[in-house]
Amino acid sequence: MTPSTASLECPGRLDEAIRQASTAPFYATSEWQDALALPTVRLIDLPRITKSQLREHSPEGFLPAGMNIPSLLAQGLIEEESTSGTSGASVRVVFGKTWWAEQERRALVRHPFLAELFATQPKLRRAVLTTPGCSGVSCYNRWLNLDQRTQGDSLFVNQSRIPFTLGEEKLAGMAQEVTDWRPTFLDVDPVHGAWFALHCERHGLHFPSLRFILTSYEYTSVSHRAIMERVFGVPVINLYGSSETGHLLIEDEGIMRTVTETAILESTAADGIGELLVTTLTNPYLPLLRYEVGDYVEHREDGYWVHGRKRDALRASDGRILTTRMIDQIFAGVSGIAHYQLRQKADDSAHLFLVPETPADDLSLARIKLADELCGLLGAPVTTECVTLIAPEDSGKFRLTLREAA
Repeated sequence: MTPSTASLECPGRLDEAIRQASTAPFYATSEWQDALALPTVRLIDLPRITKSQLREHSPEGFLPAGMNIPSLLAQGLIEEESTSGTSGASVRVVFGKTWWAEQERRALVRHPFLAELFATQPKLRRAVLTTPGCSGVSCYNRWLNLDQRTQGDSLFVNQSRIPFTLGEEKLAGMAQEVTDWRPTFLDVDPVHGAWFALHCERHGLHFPSLRFILTSYEYTSVSHRAIMERVFGVPVINLYGSSETGHLLIEDEGIMRTVTETAILESTAADGIGELLVTTLTNPYLPLLRYEVGDYVEHREDGYWVHGRKRDALRASDGRILTTRMIDQIFAGVSGIAHYQLRQKADDSAHLFLVPETPADDLSLARIKLADELCGLLGAPVTTECVTLIAPEDSGKFRLTLREAA
């Protein structure tokens, strides 16, 4: 196991996390109690929490003694949400009324450029283009007006689960809303952000107030990033986290830096690619110890590389795990691709679906190059096809890589 340096330098913070968790019903099992009763508690000595366990027991099973959901809601102390369910069924989570904004701010100011911006402007306007859920802010089942989609400094622009189906008129209306809102940054799902950027490029649209683009919600491909950087000419910064844990990592100079105030992170591999384990530090209503968040990471000096969801990993013909990041690196420098999905069959062969930036483009040269390099990586045949859209999962999120069941 490789804990982040924060856990090594600040054992008191781990003690506080354990104290918060110790009276919650979930941790009352003999396995957990025996581990927590050790004279010196180390992360490596503790069990792990799986997604299925969190789904089964959250939120009531993780509330410390003396707390209950109805009372906390009645006092206005907490919010209750459900995760998107991208890596499995949806999970109910709770956190304090101001917690989400506070932990997000901690993550953003970890980046030097963003810290400077927030120092001069405590509140920055954002335009949000991401997978809409049915809530009071955005819903893909009905169209909400502008006032209904404005919340404080945030304007929720997109209301479609599949950006590729948006007509020019709808995209033009979205662009006009962004122009009128004058945001400092776009907060985007990378697929939605790249598709919106291509519309802006076709029509020569620019947003003078824009200083940066924040990507999160799912893995940001080098293809998505290249489009947004080319069109908008501002930094594209990746923010990583989950509804269960808050924001854990923020990109700076090609490395994802740990937000040490929010969580202790571990990789299950001392070298190379391992699973990410998260011990939360700032949400007393959902204290998690060594939670299997469901993603692969690679520990680097001063941070991590995120490799994508565990369930999205492919397999080489020799049995090696191939992560989304490993696949995505092959697309670096390949132009003309708005989005893609590589689907691997049980026999290890794969089919690559490509959505071109320009519908009439058959991407003939790119398809040859990608098929050859992907074939070499997988050790199995790869076929290619241009399509007009790729559908998301039920959660509304997209998968760049997936392995079909046998």
